[in-house]
Amino acid sequence: MTPHRHQFDPAATGALHGLRVLDLSRLVAGNVLTKVLADHGAEVVKLEPPEGDTLRAWRTRGISTTWKTLSRNKLSVCLALRERAAIEVVLRLLPGAAMLVESFRPGVLEAMGLSPETLLAVNPRLVIVRISGWGQDGPYRHKPGFGTLVEGYSGFAAVNGFADREPVLPPMYMADGYSGLYGAATAMIALRHAEATGQGQVIDLTLFDPIHVMMEPQHANWQLTQQLKPRTGSRSTNAVPRNAYRTRDGSWVCLSASTQGMTEKLFRSLGRPELIEDPRFRTNADRIRHGEELDAIIAGYIAERDLAAVLAHFDAAGVTIGPIMDAAMLAEDRYVVEREALIEVPDAEMPGGWLPMHGMVPRLSATPGILARPAPALGEHNAAVLGPLLGEAELARLRAEGIVREA
Repeated sequence: MTPHRHQFDPAATGALHGLRVLDLSRLVAGNVLTKVLADHGAEVVKLEPPEGDTLRAWRTRGISTTWKTLSRNKLSVCLALRERAAIEVVLRLLPGAAMLVESFRPGVLEAMGLSPETLLAVNPRLVIVRISGWGQDGPYRHKPGFGTLVEGYSGFAAVNGFADREPVLPPMYMADGYSGLYGAATAMIALRHAEATGQGQVIDLTLFDPIHVMMEPQHANWQLTQQLKPRTGSRSTNAVPRNAYRTRDGSWVCLSASTQGMTEKLFRSLGRPELIEDPRFRTNADRIRHGEELDAIIAGYIAERDLAAVLAHFDAAGVTIGPIMDAAMLAEDRYVVEREALIEVPDAEMPGGWLPMHGMVPRLSATPGILARPAPALGEHNAAVLGPLLGEAELARLRAEGIVREA
């Protein structure tokens, strides 16, 4: 199936229309945060240095696909941010902004002359989101903060993978994604407070905290048992059966029967109703103790059948099972296409002129989000953003001095 194709509409407005966000962040977390806001109509102005956001350098066959998918609906202004004149431009943009997002190492914003105290003196209602690996204070505040480090430090990698192999780090930007999503929600909380009271504030958003929260209740469980959660591959330590199983034609399915009723449905669908009263599998606690034996029964049944037959059989029985999909399968999947989880937008750099990307997440009934513009070229909106602020003569002077740059 071909994903639904959407044109950009520069006139589109969303629920956050009129909200200006100054985005000085780099890499993933900040761009995820501001993408959520931009998708719902906020005017997100990326304030980029001459080399651009680092995401522009993440290329596949010469195309910045990560930048294109995470920076749709945004504007780009390019400033030589190491120069005082560029910082003055940032300060002049502040009165019209509701939010500023940055992801420098702690202390860098202050060194630039943009400390929170300075920013709030110019705009007392400003919401300032500061993204770092480890926080603005504490013993690790100056430590490099890439997501990989906190994915290891949070406890995630220690429980991910198989018991007889090394801990496994996620193959995508998990910590950054969690942080960006937490950050978007937190920023809106702070914005609500600013609108109600006129008081801005600083949000100290780490990459560590959100993924650490998602690992709960690891600390309570450790205190109760003094035992570390083992790496169990795709199996669960809370409910059995739950695993990935291979079909006869080499595909994979994931199956979870984490309630007693679902487990009994599964046993009947296997043609093994006697397993319901089998003392090894009668309760969830029994099944956890005998997980390998139960997995062998399920795996044997699935291994004798092709993927389509497995899915049809268990779906008819009401058992919770699904295919393990890859990108090639998702691109052709009816659910993904019809729900518009995957869409296509115009892009002259892509083969055929269309770029596949995610649709709107989450879905709102009255304000469903917008596709106003593609991810911007570096400095594409210098004139549109800075012209009304500085005037044509001053903008031309700053261009001549190399303070304002275009790609």
